[in-house]
Amino acid sequence: MKTIHSITGLPPREVQRLFFADPRTIPRGRAPDSTEWYHNANLILRTDACLIGAKYRQLRGQGLTAGEALVFAYRAYQAATLPPYRISLDRAFNLVSYIDGIWLARTPTLSVLTCPGCGCEFIAAIGTVARSGETCPFCKLTERFPLDHRIQASYPAHPAVESIERQQGLLALFHKLSLDAEGETPAE
Repeated sequence: MKTIHSITGLPPREVQRLFFADPRTIPRGRAPDSTEWYHNANLILRTDACLIGAKYRQLRGQGLTAGEALVFAYRAYQAATLPPYRISLDRAFNLVSYIDGIWLARTPTLSVLTCPGCGCEFIAAIGTVARSGETCPFCKLTERFPLDHRIQASYPAHPAVESIERQQGLLALFHKLSLDAEGETPAE
């Protein structure tokens, strides 16, 4: 309800009335309203959060409003992962609030960085210096994947493909998507 109130400006009681005819059905508990959950989360949750944060930052860079970028980034996260989704829309709202310093936050406290090792975008505290593999959850995920059954279950492996071929294919796809996002069409 706090998320809806923050985005729409509707008074909390009105939001409550619109969504919960019976006041006893209102969800209880503390709303996510700090960045601490991200810093204290396990590797799988941090990786999922990074998917949302990186997509959000990309969409904002393309000129979408914060609300539009949040919704589209969350939909992209849902399309890229399997249910049940580990990050709720409220968590995503919290995350982007602290990336942009809007809604719940007065100033940004999180930033989206690019790992110099793997090239993935990840979330870190403002002022963090991106070092290869040191703070990047994707590097840690790749390193631990063969050893951790929870990570294997969360991110099922695709049929084995030669590592270099896969990296080249991903790099080509990334460049195509980047060019398409800028309104250009790459040469075939």
